[in-house]
Parts: sequence; structure tokens; C-alpha cells
Amino acid sequence: MDNWRLKYERLITPVFRTYWRISRSATLGVRGVATNDAGHVMLVKHTYLRGWHLPGGGVERGETAPYAISREMEEEAGIEPTETPTIFALYSNHANFAGDHIGLYRIGAWKTCPSQADQEIAERDFFDPANPPEGTTPATLRRLAEVFKGAPVSATW
Repeated sequence: MDNWRLKYERLITPVFRTYWRISRSATLGVRGVATNDAGHVMLVKHTYLRGWHLPGGGVERGETAPYAISREMEEEAGIEPTETPTIFALYSNHANFAGDHIGLYRIGAWKTCPSQADQEIAERDFFDPANPPEGTTPATLRRLAEVFKGAPVSATW
């Protein structure tokens, strides 16, 4: 039985991969944690969502997740990572979409750059993670507790 699979592998594999993408569709988003010299964390307020969030967005086709979070940090927060971001945790976000996942990245060294999302971001600023601004989303509050207070890391966003 294995012999026929190997023989037709070049034909079968693309068909199965297409089927898997349709039947097991998944999306991947990224969020970033960047702090300034005072230990304050960057949060953003979008023009199309309520509340304060960690900067981030979707991973586009052909991108790696570390590249996507670097791009999103530059676009939304005006923060250009100068070293590769490191993964903190991976979460399911099934409350929004059954196949959605979000990778949370720590941004170590960075420098400022012009933000490119002025139509998308209403406000951006650094805040004390122990005292985030009013309106910070519940998911963002949970991530701040995990990153800064050592709270157990959840499996869900």
C-alpha cells in the first residue's frame, strides 16, 4: 500500500494540502510586548476597535510570524525591532474564529521609527503595566499579568 502512495505522492500531496487548507483553515495573528527604559509597555487604541491593545495584527501569506510582528510594531507603534522578537506564548482565539491563533512576542532591543498606521491607530503610548489605562481590554490585561506579574499563561487569548 505504501508503494502506490510514494508513486503518486507528487500528485496526491498538493490535493490533500488544498483539502486541509479548506477543511482545517486557520488564521494566525501576532501581538507584541515592547517596553521603554522606564519599564512601561506600548499600547495602542485602534480606530475600529474599542479599548487599548498590545500592537499587532495578522500574519500575511508568505510571512513568518517574527517578520509579521516586526512589521506590525513598525506600522502601529513606531517601534522597529533591532533584534529578532522572541515568542512568549501561543494562544487559541476560538471565541472570535474557530481556527484563530495569536502568537505573543517580546520585543527586546528596538528603536523608534515613523508609524505608518495613522488611519488605523487613534492613540499610542507607553503605560505602566501595573496600572494600564482605563479601557484596556480584558485579554490585554491577562497578557500583561502573564508577562509582568508571572501569572500562569493561558491557552486561550
